[in-house]
Amino acid sequence: MSKSFKTFLKHTAKDFHNQSVNPPVVRASTIIFKSMNDIRKTQSKAQKNPIGGHYDYGRQGTSTTYILQKILTKLEESYHVFTTPTGFGAVFLAIFSVTRPGDEIIAADPVYSPTRLLTEKYLKEFNIKTTFYNPHDLKTLERCINKKTKLIFVENPGSNSFDFQDLNKILSIAKKNKILTAIDNTWGTPYYLKPIKLGFDMSIVSATKYYSGHSDVMGGSLAVNKKVFPKVKAADRISGLRLGPDDAYLITRGLRTLDVRLDRHRENAKKVAEFLSKFKNIKLLYPYKKNSYNFRMWKKYYSGASGLMGLKIKCKNIKFVRKFVNSLKLFGYGYSWGGFESLALHQEYRETGNRQYLNLSKDEHLVRLHIGLEDPNDLIADLKKSLKYIK
Repeated sequence: MSKSFKTFLKHTAKDFHNQSVNPPVVRASTIIFKSMNDIRKTQSKAQKNPIGGHYDYGRQGTSTTYILQKILTKLEESYHVFTTPTGFGAVFLAIFSVTRPGDEIIAADPVYSPTRLLTEKYLKEFNIKTTFYNPHDLKTLERCINKKTKLIFVENPGSNSFDFQDLNKILSIAKKNKILTAIDNTWGTPYYLKPIKLGFDMSIVSATKYYSGHSDVMGGSLAVNKKVFPKVKAADRISGLRLGPDDAYLITRGLRTLDVRLDRHRENAKKVAEFLSKFKNIKLLYPYKKNSYNFRMWKKYYSGASGLMGLKIKCKNIKFVRKFVNSLKLFGYGYSWGGFESLALHQEYRETGNRQYLNLSKDEHLVRLHIGLEDPNDLIADLKKSLKYIK
C-alpha cells in the first residue's frame, strides 16, 4: 500500500464511470452476457486469474462485493480476502477449507464460544479432533502436536478473558511442525495488527463489528496467503457462503471512517480504563498495566487498542454485579460490539464455553464493556454512579 492506511481508506474505490464517490450496489443472481462466447471468455479469465473478479453466476459475487474484497486485501496486506455473510461464517470457512476427517486442530482455550462449539462438538462427529492450549503457557500447545495436527487456531486477545499471546512463538512452533495457522483478529482489525504479514496463513475479522461500525450489518472476512488460497477458494465456491451486495456496500462505506472511529474508541477506552483501574475489587482485562504479561504481548504486536474490554469483578453476591450492570444508563445491553454506542454485558459462565484454563473463582464475575464514541467523561460518570452497588 503506497499511501498511508488513513489516506487509502478515503481515496479508494471511487466510481468515475457513474461519477460516484462510493461504488453503486450491484444486485444480481444471473450475470448476463451478450453471447455464449462471452461466457466462455469470462470463465477462461477466471481460471487464469482466480482473484480477478470474473464471475459467471451471482453466488460468486458482483462488482460491489469484489470492490470490498480488493479494499480488504490491501488493508490486510494479504494475497486475497474472501467475504462471508457473518463473522462466524469466516471462522467456518477457514476451518472447513483445510481440515478433513482424521485431522486434528489445536485451538486457544479462550476462543469465541461458537468457535469452541464448532470445533469441540460438531467437528468431532466428522472425526476431526480438537484440543485446547493455555494462551499463557505455550508448552501446552507443543504437547498437543502430533502427525495428525493440521491447524492451530488462535484468537487474540481471548474472547471475554482478553488473554494476549506471544504470536511469533506460536508461528515458530507451527512452522517448525509444518502446521497451518489461523487467527481471529476481530478485536484489533488490520488497523492495529496485520496477521498475514506477521506470518499467519489465515486471518479472520468479523465485519459486523468495527468494519461496519454502525451495528446494522453482518459480515465476515477471511484474509489468506498464497499457500492456502487454492483450498479456501475451492471451499468458498462450494459452500455458498456469500456476502450480499447491500451489506458489502455498507461495510465499504463504514471502512471510510475505520481509522477515525478506532482512534476515538482507543482514546475513550484508555480514559475509562484509567478510571476503572483505581478500584481494588475490579481486575481490568485490558492492556493498560505496563508490567503485566498481557501488556507486553499487546505492545509487542499491536499498534493500538480497540474499545472492547473486560472486568473481572470480585463480589460475593452476584446480584450486586447484576445491579451494577442494570443501573448503567449510557451503556446498551446486547451482544456484538464495534458500533458507535457503548455496550455492557454480564458474562455468565455458560457463555464463555467449557474452558480449561479460565481462572475464575466463585466470587469472581465477568462483565464485558464496549466503549463507544460518546464523551468519555459521561461514560465515566455513568460507571461511577453504578459501581456503588458493588459491595
